Amino acid sequence: MTRLLVVGGGIAGLWAAVKAADAGFEVELVTKTELAETNTRYAQGGIAAALFPDDSADRHFADTLEAGAGLADPAAVRVLCDEGPSRVRDLIRFGVEFDRGESGLERGLEAAHSRPRILHAGGDATGAAIESALVATVRRRAVHIAERSMLVDLIVDAGTVVGARLLDDHGAITDHRADAVVLATGGSGCLYRHTTNPAVATGDGVAAAWRGGARLADLEFTQFHPTALAAPGTPLISEAVRGEGAVLRDVHGRRFLLDVHPDAELAPRDVVARAVWRQMTAQGGAPVLLDASALGAAFLARRFPGLDAVVRDAGFDWSREPVPITPAAHYAMGGVATDLDGRTSLPGLYAVGETARTGVHGANRLASNSLLEAAVFADRAARALVADSGPGLGGASPDTSCIPATARDSATLTVDREQLRELMWQRVGLERDAAGLAAASARLDAWRAPDVRDRRTAEDRNLLDLARLTVAAAQARRDSIGAHFRTDDPAQAASSIAPRAPELEAA
Repeated sequence: MTRLLVVGGGIAGLWAAVKAADAGFEVELVTKTELAETNTRYAQGGIAAALFPDDSADRHFADTLEAGAGLADPAAVRVLCDEGPSRVRDLIRFGVEFDRGESGLERGLEAAHSRPRILHAGGDATGAAIESALVATVRRRAVHIAERSMLVDLIVDAGTVVGARLLDDHGAITDHRADAVVLATGGSGCLYRHTTNPAVATGDGVAAAWRGGARLADLEFTQFHPTALAAPGTPLISEAVRGEGAVLRDVHGRRFLLDVHPDAELAPRDVVARAVWRQMTAQGGAPVLLDASALGAAFLARRFPGLDAVVRDAGFDWSREPVPITPAAHYAMGGVATDLDGRTSLPGLYAVGETARTGVHGANRLASNSLLEAAVFADRAARALVADSGPGLGGASPDTSCIPATARDSATLTVDREQLRELMWQRVGLERDAAGLAAASARLDAWRAPDVRDRRTAEDRNLLDLARLTVAAAQARRDSIGAHFRTDDPAQAASSIAPRAPELEAA
């Protein structure tokens, strides 16, 4: 029986584990904390799919390409949009209860979608509903679940991944051998001082893949969500709130986005996030205001019950007054480069979900495509595992040029996580320039990674590696596009299409 190690317990990892177990694999599923603590659990807005008579996969395809600012891979987007409806139906079979109205499934509109196509569950608890259903599903399979075990490194033998080195809660490091490894560890929002991600999002899989020799791509593209509540923890306020009619105002009550983009609050996320950032700068750093008061208390409580509680617990009555918001790091468009079936450049290694760079998102992810991408490509990866079954599974080599990473741990000062996150926020955030990136690079090179002793030191090593790689990718792309905005390249800032930056490979 083929042994499979799946690292990560969000929608992508759970999906891959379930499908592989059903195909007869001996599956071990590893999660850093308890099984349910993932980015999936915190996804509020919903999942996008062309399921309705007035919509089509072609429309979804066009919307996704447009949001990606010319850098989305059409082949990957076609797979996403064509296979998405079937994966949503699978979720329903797995037990996800999407919200329904008198005429059937309810759907919402979010930024840059030409049609309402966003399914939600529990109002604003879509991710939690999906996570719960998939956890229950995987527990009914013959899957060995190892909670509170963190990925440290991949085990690579003669260029093939043959397992992973894991760290438990007691500081013990053990080797887990497998015929194939699926990385589904999520993104790296904790690189930044402000993030909507939970504390587990430290890019463990991407960093370990790079150290193992896998190719990475598009690390310069970090999506900053425009509306996180300016309160402790910066909780996300879903795009769906603006989709229902909430607006953004400056400190004087003016809808400033009307002057920025014809779609105003429903413009692509990178446009809205930068507009919020600039408006805050013009206001001396004061947050801008999200005004949902026109929606009324009853509607807000019914449509967004979780958010309603979060906002009120923070001391705001958003049914009566605007609430302060700020941008925050939300999603990594880049990651481990894969083909359309989750294969990486290393035989035996697959990547799915936010860990992977499939090419679907390009320079800017379309709202509510993340859960869909995880389901679609995890399903394809599971099928590829079956097709590739045997020693040295898989292995794809994306046809792109590579540049070596130059980061070295020659410094004597151990990295300080909070200083790193502040540095990334200030120098490698919503707007970048050559001077700021050079300063960030020099500061990062002055730090060394700690010896891995526990979860904290392992995460700090990953954050330092990814910070260096992200800065290198941002320096390599000198033009502005999508979520990567260079203030020192105004001629290119308005361009919608630019050449793809080189990929990164292990030194």
